[in-house]
Amino acid sequence: MASRALNLFTSLLQPPVRHHRLPRLQGGRAWRQRRHRAGLLSLLLKQSPLGVKAWPPNLSHISTKAEVSGFDGPASLSDCLKGSRVVVIPAGVPRKPGMTRDDLFNTNAGIPDLITAVAKTCPKAMICIVTNPVNSTVPIAAEILKKHNAYDPRRLFGVTTLDIVRSNAFVAEAKGLDVSKVSVPVIGGHSGVTIIPVISQAVPSVSFQGAGRETLTTRIQNAGTEVVNAKAGAGSATLSMAFAAEKFVDSVLQAIDGKRGVIECAFVESTVTEAPYFSTPLLLGRDGVEENLGLGNLIEFEAKLLQAAMPELQQQNIAKGVKFVKERY
Repeated sequence: MASRALNLFTSLLQPPVRHHRLPRLQGGRAWRQRRHRAGLLSLLLKQSPLGVKAWPPNLSHISTKAEVSGFDGPASLSDCLKGSRVVVIPAGVPRKPGMTRDDLFNTNAGIPDLITAVAKTCPKAMICIVTNPVNSTVPIAAEILKKHNAYDPRRLFGVTTLDIVRSNAFVAEAKGLDVSKVSVPVIGGHSGVTIIPVISQAVPSVSFQGAGRETLTTRIQNAGTEVVNAKAGAGSATLSMAFAAEKFVDSVLQAIDGKRGVIECAFVESTVTEAPYFSTPLLLGRDGVEENLGLGNLIEFEAKLLQAAMPELQQQNIAKGVKFVKERY
């Protein structure tokens, strides 16, 4: 069993990053929002039978197999990471009404110090990045890892699972299905038009015609904004994001533990399209990505979504992350 397979960065609540503006928010709503999201993710990961190190005193009282250790602040970052096989990075400020994930770039792009610590302390760890904008933070992480000769494209993931979770929920609701038996692949990226739900490949098979398909797709693409607006300035998705991140990390842990046939969508280095990073279904193994399962057969509507997504994904999101590292590091 992969016991103690993962250290959850409690230190992300006080990120040791040079280009970060979070310290001035520590007493405010955004600070509490980050603590809430990380705490929820810690709580869910504590239930993993495969073992995690997470956020202590509260979690250590929960009757599950996982052992809990706590680390706080930059000085303990190396100790937190030592021996880690999986590192989950959920740091960052939440969105507010009117903001896109890309608007978070200047604040949340400050993860290089964390990635540098991973490269130096546990270079073989699986890195699961939840921090938005994922379409940019994953390229940032890749470029930093390359600078330390620690980049393995099989082991770096942008966690897009929330898009799949939402797609499953919305399709099940629309068709009156048992959501636990619904699976909708989502390809592309993790913001706006780059989110491409491939409903034609849903299991079980479902059909939406014309305006119905377009309305459902738009809702999936804008679901994060739906939550931001509902919270009226109090933050973005926390409950659903924690659920989705735990689902992905649990799959990674199962694959490390030797389970075969584990498939999850994630934003990774890719040659499936002209974009250097792209989310598709992936077969996971002990060493990360075992096989990229590609796009599958897209219907005309989905092919048009793919075409519409590429300029923003390539020329704005990915290029912005790469440029950030080249200019500042």
